[in-house]
Amino acid sequence: MPSSDSLLVTVAVFVLAGLVKGVVGLGLPTIAMALLALVMPPARAAVLLIVPSLVTNVWQLRPWSTLGPLLRRLARMQVGVCAGTLVGAWVLGAPVGAWATVSLGVALVAYAAWGLSGARLPVGPVAEARLGPWVGALTGFVTAATGVFVIPAVPYLQALGFEREELIQAMGISFTVSTLALAAGLYVNAAGAGAQLGQSLLMLLPALVGMQVGQWLRQKLSPVLFRACFLVSLMLLGMHMVAREMRVG
Repeated sequence: MPSSDSLLVTVAVFVLAGLVKGVVGLGLPTIAMALLALVMPPARAAVLLIVPSLVTNVWQLRPWSTLGPLLRRLARMQVGVCAGTLVGAWVLGAPVGAWATVSLGVALVAYAAWGLSGARLPVGPVAEARLGPWVGALTGFVTAATGVFVIPAVPYLQALGFEREELIQAMGISFTVSTLALAAGLYVNAAGAGAQLGQSLLMLLPALVGMQVGQWLRQKLSPVLFRACFLVSLMLLGMHMVAREMRVG
């Protein structure tokens, strides 16, 4: 069992991560992995986020009436996600050591830079059919390496031109599949011990509390400003993680 101090830090991280997701609609695994990796091995952090991430992402799949057609449209991408994650887990092993921390830091900087740039690259139907599986596979490989599954999935989904509610549901599909694939990859590498999965279940409550607070704050704050501050913070955190490992190395 973790110490009381470690448990308090972990709970606080999941409250904060849930709050971010409640305000901007994504970011729970990203912020949780980034902060937990500062105090524990990335593989353990990845296990802890499985249950909170899965439950909040399944909730994001609603409305159920539109889920089927959207799932069929994104099916090739999700097959790529599963394949990329499992291949990445087999090739790279569990995300441990300096390389995993550096990879996570680089992924955070790339994600923040993309978000702050406001870049949009429209993807047409022909390109979507060709790119979907490859984007999914690359997302899966990044997931296996870092425990974060937003790059390049989120920029790609935004490029497909979905309406706001469709985009949220599409991200829910991708995040849910990525979470299940990550759990399978961690199981392959024996990184998901039963005790840690039990602790992951315990982290569901603080994540849901954070989400509820975040949804309330979304009505009070400017989501654009909050998202900008969130992305800048992620970029600085990612740069710190890379610089720290470079100094140690």
